[in-house]
This record gives sequence, C-alpha cells and structure tokens, in this order.
Amino acid sequence: MKLIVPLILLLVGTGAGVGAGIVLKPEPVEEHADASEHCLPGETQVAADATPELPPVDATAEEVAYAKLENQFVIPVIDDEKIAAMVVLSIGIAVPPGGEDAVLAVEPRLRDGLLQVMFNHANIGGFSGNFTSTSNMRILREDLLQSAQSVLGATALDVLVLDILRQDV
Repeated sequence: MKLIVPLILLLVGTGAGVGAGIVLKPEPVEEHADASEHCLPGETQVAADATPELPPVDATAEEVAYAKLENQFVIPVIDDEKIAAMVVLSIGIAVPPGGEDAVLAVEPRLRDGLLQVMFNHANIGGFSGNFTSTSNMRILREDLLQSAQSVLGATALDVLVLDILRQDV
C-alpha cells in the first residue's frame, strides 16, 4: 500500500512531462524555402551546402605554429573559505614556426607563471558567474599572454584557451 501512492505519482509526473514535451515541441523549420524572396535584384542564391570559396592566402603573411601545453591547468574557485568549483583549462601558445621547442624547454616556468595568473583571475571572481563572456576571456588571455611573454619573450605571439570547463562542487 505504501508503494502505490509513489508509483501513481511517478506515472502521473512522467505522463505530464511527456505531454508537455509533445505540446511544446517546436515547429520543424522548412529548409528549402523559396530563395528568390531573400535575394536582392541581381543577386543569386548560394546553396546552403555549398562550400564558400576562400580568398587566396597572402604569401607575405607570417606563419604561426602552435605549442599545446600537455597537461591541463586545474584552478580552484574559492567562496567563503571553501572550494565552490574547479576550473580546468587547456592552453596553447602561438609561436613562430620552429618555436615549439622553446616552449617545451621552459614549460615548468611557463606553467608556473600561467597558473599564478589563473589563480589571480579566480581570486578576483573571473571564474564566477558568466566566466566565458567576451570581456572576461579577453582579460584572461591578455594576462596569460603577458605572463607567457615574460618567460618566452617575443617568441610568445598569442595564448589560446583550447578548452575550459567549470565544475561546481
């Protein structure tokens, strides 16, 4: 008898969820709409699956190589003297071609500097709330680049945040 009421509630809740999903299902989007109504006179419509042709690459453009730091960075987010979340980042460094060896040669010092920047960023609330906002990520990248350039000099052209994950504890 004690199991009948929870079973009935489970069935009613599941039925209500399925019913709400059916009723609130979005309308299918028509993919082959008449393209002529979206074009200005003299324009032609490009098929959606057509690959756009890229402009020719400038031969004088400087090439860039990327050195991915092997291990991820793990940063605790502290709130009220307790760990509230953990942030995991993968970082890559843009260097001139052949500069990957320079990054690997000083990787321990580079990781130390980058990790300190990330701790500072966490301490000012950079990994709280909307931590992936454009302005927040720009600040983090600029600080990481300054730290990388303090170790690598002009070899560090840019810092790339390859992966970022926040897990609340």
